[in-house]
Amino acid sequence: MATMTAAQQRAQAKMQYDAFVAACPSRKLLDRISNKWVTLILAALGSGASPEPEAGCAGEPRSMRYSELSRLLAGVSQKMLTQTLRSLERDGLITRSVKPTVPVTVTYELTDLGLSLHQMMRGLKSWAETHMDEVLAHRESYDERDAG
Repeated sequence: MATMTAAQQRAQAKMQYDAFVAACPSRKLLDRISNKWVTLILAALGSGASPEPEAGCAGEPRSMRYSELSRLLAGVSQKMLTQTLRSLERDGLITRSVKPTVPVTVTYELTDLGLSLHQMMRGLKSWAETHMDEVLAHRESYDERDAG
């Protein structure tokens, strides 16, 4: 049997990634990035989101402080936000910068890898917002049919 270099082994493993297989690492990544908080954090950091509803998420990518993200993401607990930010940093999707001020200033920003994912997530977010009325109508129709 021929010996493969580490690069060849990685390339072969990459070709074998299949999210339909439960043990595949790509399945775990897909689980993580399909989380609603991940989607919203990426949208916030990638579009310079504003806490003002009328401003929307149409801006340029920018760094944000933890407190900004916390205010913007209505309903997220401190624990969940912290865990999600740590997992995104671990996966290389965001960077965490600490500035030695008083108090310490911590900001989060998308990496190039995070920006590439943001582009796809922005499309999902936009689709959900655009088609929400249709989905609600279908749910109502289904529930009426199911109740009858």
